[in-house]
Amino acid sequence: MGLFKHLASPRRPVAAIASVLALALATGARAEPREIHLDKLRLPDGFKIEVYSRDVPNARHMVRGDKGTLFVGSMREGKVYAVLDKDGDQKADEVKVIAEGLKLPTGVAFKDGALYVSAVTSILRFDDIESRLDNPPQPVTITEQFPDKHHGWKYIAFGPDGWLYVPVGAPCNICDEPDYANIQRLKIEGDKVVATETWAEGVRNTVGFTWHPQTKNLWFTDNGRDLLGDETPPCELNTAPVAGKHFGYPFCHAGDVIDPEFGEGKQCSAYVPPVQQLGPHVAPLGVKFYTGSQFPSAFKNQVFIAEHGSWNRSKKIGYRVSMVTLNDRGEATTYQPFIDGWLQEEENWGRPVDVLVMPDGALLVSDDYAGAIYRVSYEG
Repeated sequence: MGLFKHLASPRRPVAAIASVLALALATGARAEPREIHLDKLRLPDGFKIEVYSRDVPNARHMVRGDKGTLFVGSMREGKVYAVLDKDGDQKADEVKVIAEGLKLPTGVAFKDGALYVSAVTSILRFDDIESRLDNPPQPVTITEQFPDKHHGWKYIAFGPDGWLYVPVGAPCNICDEPDYANIQRLKIEGDKVVATETWAEGVRNTVGFTWHPQTKNLWFTDNGRDLLGDETPPCELNTAPVAGKHFGYPFCHAGDVIDPEFGEGKQCSAYVPPVQQLGPHVAPLGVKFYTGSQFPSAFKNQVFIAEHGSWNRSKKIGYRVSMVTLNDRGEATTYQPFIDGWLQEEENWGRPVDVLVMPDGALLVSDDYAGAIYRVSYEG
């Protein structure tokens, strides 16, 4: 079974572009449907990709409820969606809006029948949501403790320990600000946060994390800083098995790039290096281990990453789903595209955001640019 070779990248410097443009391109999609070109997508032999739903404007992160409802956050739309496959044919039949008017509600998590939504400063909870899709409850505000700054949109997820993990992105492209650039975890009891702990530091902007299905260790993507050129620094795939580790930002990037502004007197050996350097400026977002049984055994417990795509390179890169293959020691052995083709020359028609393994072993991929969710299956 052939997997695609890593895409080549150019070596031209990048021009400085305002961060407001970065946000506009990061949030990406407009409400009206865009054309979808499945025939342009390339997958390994035996795999098939179909449209699961094309009615989820600005579709960002995904989580599945206990009763099978797919919940999807958005950014520019300010809405949270419930996506339903009522007849079990592996295609969505209906999309409901269960919340709107929220500020960048990109992150969604599910626990004990309730949907949790990140809205920049706040974490909201919608109780018994799958029984109330047609009449959603007013949300409970769990906390409003987070800053309203650049990189304020958040991926959220419950860990195996039952705590809610929440990132706090750097409030800038590059700066040294206390209490930012980290991953925190919250212990929630009832309607309150009763404990907060910083799990990882030196994390510029993670918009996706997950836990290894066997070791239960936290793994996360991190978006590298901008305006050092097309080829540097690489984005990152990291693991944080214990609390208290520092991953380098803003002093060192990707394990071996000393920052020209903040790295004086620092050594990269003082920080945790990534498990895998990803492409420079590919904007890695959602990440999951493949835990299903539908794909061939070689894919079991391997890492799938949605690469949203560069916004400030002289030639675009990313706009794909990549795969990092690990050995038995958890070391990366290969990094290569699993699905590419959302980028055609310098024009993109889609931007992957998140990946989610379904109970039948298929892989869902959200696309905030096309307002779609795709289903990837293996036919052999």
